[in-house]
Amino acid sequence: MAEYKSGSAPSQEKTDEIALPAAVAGSGTLDRLVETARNYARAAASENTLKAYAKDWAQFTRWCLRRGADPLPPAPELIGLYIADLAAPAGKAPALAVSSIERRLSGLSWSYAQRGFALDRKNRHIATVLAGIRRKHARPPVQKEAILPEDIRAMIATLPHDLRGLRDRALLLIGFAGGLRRSEIVSLDHGKDDTPGSGGWVEILAGTDGGGALIRLRGKTGWREVEIGRGSGPQTCPVHALEQWLHFARIDFGPLFVAVTRDGRRATDSRLSDKHVARLIKACVRAAGLRPDLPEAERLRLYSGHSLRAGLASSADVDERYVQKQLGHASAEMTRRYQRRRDRFRVNLTKAAGL
Repeated sequence: MAEYKSGSAPSQEKTDEIALPAAVAGSGTLDRLVETARNYARAAASENTLKAYAKDWAQFTRWCLRRGADPLPPAPELIGLYIADLAAPAGKAPALAVSSIERRLSGLSWSYAQRGFALDRKNRHIATVLAGIRRKHARPPVQKEAILPEDIRAMIATLPHDLRGLRDRALLLIGFAGGLRRSEIVSLDHGKDDTPGSGGWVEILAGTDGGGALIRLRGKTGWREVEIGRGSGPQTCPVHALEQWLHFARIDFGPLFVAVTRDGRRATDSRLSDKHVARLIKACVRAAGLRPDLPEAERLRLYSGHSLRAGLASSADVDERYVQKQLGHASAEMTRRYQRRRDRFRVNLTKAAGL
């Protein structure tokens, strides 16, 4: 079998191979450019994406080893069998959703590319099997419950008024008012510092009606701006909550949302992970007693980081294009997926057509 590393992330092992052509003599300037090119190559994808791709590759190579197959070079016939097994496993392993199978294919395509191979996903051995999986198993996505304004008020009311509570209150309100993903929330810096793990920064600006917070985010398709105005009162104002956290945590640069020492008296330099957002939301949902009509395990499954984005999309009574811009969606159709209580028939094309 060809040599490969089943559990290694392809980015590190392959970016280190970026070097000068054999016929070109090295120099101080060229050597520096080689290292610069390697650093750019390592930054081609986010850390979380690279971890997911490494996990996809490790799972695929284990699957190949158990069946005496070689994952290198890519064989469309073998990939077709692999995704068929993911959709309808013979053993006790659960079948994967169509979206998870497609994500695995993306991970394999990346991993093969980093190893100098091209995976042709349009090959009939892959494309037709995947089309059949979609036709037979595709289901509408299970939507998370939206956290509505009354919910977010109840949730932040459960938080203590110590340093940790100030941080979590600001985190939830900024995430809700900005319609941010949990990864976007924890990637923010206070000011443009470009620290490790940074995905953007926040500035508090003066302006009409008290000003607000301007967030600049780096996404997959470029930079976008998110504007968060001040609320109607200090108890629920995201900008006021952020100012309180920054003041008492004494943060004037670097990561915005960081860990707090065990005694709760001091903010550290350690950026929170996006898992903290998920855990915080579930803890506050439990403490606030949301959806008491459901068993606890079931109601906690209903809420996730996306519940904040869905809450803003479902609650903001403004023109849909403003919600679309805030969420960073390329289409209105994507925004509508987040609107849980939208009046579907407010625009009545039947009557507009004269019927």
